[in-house]
Amino acid sequence: MKIIPAIDLMDGQVVRLYKGNPSQKTVYSSNPIETARQWEKDGADMLHLVDLDATLGLGSNILIIKQILDKVSIPVEVAGGLRNESLIRDVSKISDRVVLGTLAFKDEILLKKLLESLGPEKIVISVDHRDGNIVIHGWQNNTGISLIDAMTKFLDMGFTEFLLTNVNRDGTLEGPDLEFLEQVCDLKKSNVIASGGVSNINDIKQIQAKNAYGVILGKALYENRISIPEAKKIQ
Repeated sequence: MKIIPAIDLMDGQVVRLYKGNPSQKTVYSSNPIETARQWEKDGADMLHLVDLDATLGLGSNILIIKQILDKVSIPVEVAGGLRNESLIRDVSKISDRVVLGTLAFKDEILLKKLLESLGPEKIVISVDHRDGNIVIHGWQNNTGISLIDAMTKFLDMGFTEFLLTNVNRDGTLEGPDLEFLEQVCDLKKSNVIASGGVSNINDIKQIQAKNAYGVILGKALYENRISIPEAKKIQ
């Protein structure tokens, strides 16, 4: 299972939000490049970079993201606000994977086009949900689409890589949502990264037991409740 630290960017700083709420923000570093290099040094398998400003329509951290990509050698996936073809293609050229959320649910024609040209291994579909119902636009809008229906449709289209977040757990340190994780990991050909709620090593063991492809480390990592070397030992 891949150990994947998240670097959430807002105003050029490394932050964490509580349940995706920008008004409940904690700043952990003003040097994202240094943070990225530290997680690489600690043994991370991949980095998960999130442009929260782009997600929420408040701006862009793309220059910092490009600097990070230039400074680390481990794989990097980029998420947040990737909602037009030009930007997606530009980011896909410099990163290992692009994470698509809102666009995946709003523009099926473009999504199929990207799948055909970039390939399934390059695109991660972000299935963000509140207790089984998909949410988009920075978790602000409920789509009325069920998680399992969405996953089944994307798998039928040919996608294999997914990022699963129960918004109600994100940034809470209340433990991962194992029930929905088990359901989606049981779907054939799905490689699922679990995100949200991780607070300790036992949580990571439980996620691994559900056959997840990877786990996102966020608040627990930044608040020293867990370390990357510690997480790697349970592999």
